[in-house]
Amino acid sequence: MSMDKRAAANFGELGQAGSNASGFGASGVATVGERVGERVGVIDIGSNSIRLVVYDGLTRSPLALFNEKVLCGLGRGVEKAGVLNPDGVTQGLAALERFATLAQGMRVGRLDVIATAAVRDARDGAAFVDAIRRRAGLTVRVISGEEEARLSAMGVLSGTPGADGLVGDLGGGSLELVTLDRGVIGKQVTLPLGPLRLMEVGSTKGGPAKLIDQHLESLPWLPAMRGRPFYPVGGSWRAIAKLHMEQSGHPLHIIHHYTIPSADAREFTGLIGRQSRSSLEKMAGSRRRLDTLPLAGLVLERLLRIAQPSKLVFSAYGLREGHLYSLLSPEGQREDPLMASAADWARRFVRMGDPALLMSWTAGLFAGEDDNAIRLRHAACLLSDVGWADHPDYRAEHAFLRVLRYPFPALDHDERAFLALAAHARYAGTIDTPLTAPVRTLVSEGQGMKALVLGLALRLAHTLSGGATALLERTSLKVGDGRIVLTLPDDGSVPSGEAVQRRIDALAKAMNLKGDVVQPLRPQAAE
Repeated sequence: MSMDKRAAANFGELGQAGSNASGFGASGVATVGERVGERVGVIDIGSNSIRLVVYDGLTRSPLALFNEKVLCGLGRGVEKAGVLNPDGVTQGLAALERFATLAQGMRVGRLDVIATAAVRDARDGAAFVDAIRRRAGLTVRVISGEEEARLSAMGVLSGTPGADGLVGDLGGGSLELVTLDRGVIGKQVTLPLGPLRLMEVGSTKGGPAKLIDQHLESLPWLPAMRGRPFYPVGGSWRAIAKLHMEQSGHPLHIIHHYTIPSADAREFTGLIGRQSRSSLEKMAGSRRRLDTLPLAGLVLERLLRIAQPSKLVFSAYGLREGHLYSLLSPEGQREDPLMASAADWARRFVRMGDPALLMSWTAGLFAGEDDNAIRLRHAACLLSDVGWADHPDYRAEHAFLRVLRYPFPALDHDERAFLALAAHARYAGTIDTPLTAPVRTLVSEGQGMKALVLGLALRLAHTLSGGATALLERTSLKVGDGRIVLTLPDDGSVPSGEAVQRRIDALAKAMNLKGDVVQPLRPQAAE
């Protein structure tokens, strides 16, 4: 049986069962409607994988509640045969039926299904889309290469506002490149350079490397990206980032904003290309993506050679997040995603009080802050009560690890480390512990000291107020003449005590100052 006939047989057989079993309407949207705060889901049908992600709502910083992918390899063979991989079709339809049922069970209010390179390029792509509708009750939107590039760039902007440089999204079937000028999307192109396609090129006459260079060298604007950041997106490139973390001993295994100097990245991708499959398996500790990893590394190495960016800043946000970001209002898009995420956390987990009061109360300790320093201090104030429900012996540890590992957007690794150290100091009174030692290497000595001071100030604030931060409005904390002075009200509404004295002494010591607690005498009533 020919490839075309075999694929057609698959569609005919698999498309019969389970018609509309998911309960979604013809639009692919759940019939419960779309309301503020409802869960939203995105299914991304790629050349290598199909993934469902369910988010807690359509917000500036949506939280992924569920994330599952199946490596179907739909794009294997598309370059030569022109049709989708029949085995991938079988596996993909089963996965999509499962995903539709899961989304209905999770009460997803909006479920969007997007297909990219493999489906749009294959002759039987339309038949596959029809089979999905009949079997899973889902309507698929097949997007163009230009739309895929735009959504990938918007995904990067959703997690890195104001990104400036070049975005590259490597899927199984294509490579999308987009220029960004301080947050504004510029030139964009889609190229047939996905690893699954490159596998079919062979090794004769230069093979994949020659083809990659031909496509990249045809872009006259690509060399203009020299000296600017490059933002890699896509599972294969994220796998390379994970490998680099392992090999370099990086203490924080979080992809988003993991940064590598361009020269180091070129050397590392060259190393990957020279490894055997068994060697790569030992490096990666997994068989996943081993087939595509060398070619993904080759595309990256050739791209870096031509574009010569200053550094690589990996983005965990891509097409799916870009799609959600595109649905927001202009006002919603302009929100700071870190502040939105931290404020959402505060609404969920903080006991009481107004974190904004902590901002004004601690401001006098940090004269001369720039905008980003103020932003980080604001986030630390929002997160300062995260450990209140934990056992006292473990509050510092849990607060540190939660802040360090939570999927906050728009944070470099050093900024993430700063917030985690401040959270540790807020509960433990120190950042100098074996637990924090690896992460302290990510921040400068000055930033480490600032994290300690901020954490100690928040520790003092919560001791004074018991979490009822409105009480802080009756107190003041001022620095001057080699002293830090805590002034309490004369009516006894915010009493001093041994714990308060210890907290002010610790804060003063960290700042190399003397600490005083001043509580004016209550005026005597006239006889």
